[in-house]
Amino acid sequence: MMQVENSAHAYSEGGFWQKLSAAARLAGRDVVERALWLFYTAKSPLTPAWARATIYAALGYFILPVDAVPDMLPMVGYTDDLAMLVAAYSAVSEYITRDTKAKAKEQLDRWFGPSPGIR
Repeated sequence: MMQVENSAHAYSEGGFWQKLSAAARLAGRDVVERALWLFYTAKSPLTPAWARATIYAALGYFILPVDAVPDMLPMVGYTDDLAMLVAAYSAVSEYITRDTKAKAKEQLDRWFGPSPGIR
């Protein structure tokens, strides 16, 4: 639990983009998509402080080099990161807008190629 509590302090925008771009293919589209939804939601001036804190804790956990399941393990390395992102998503979902999802889709399409509509 200590690691999750300290993860908000580990968050930085530069660290987020570095980890996300380096891990995009390995982590997979679902992990990257949820991370981007949260990132863009945190940037919105309409997102309340408590929701931003929740998001930054999840994104901080995502970018920490050491976590519960090492990211380099094939097939399972990002499962804990995805679980953290999904938990944060559940908590702040009312603040994730179509606009946010559209921004994330643009970035996903640059990295992974086009995909069907916004979820």
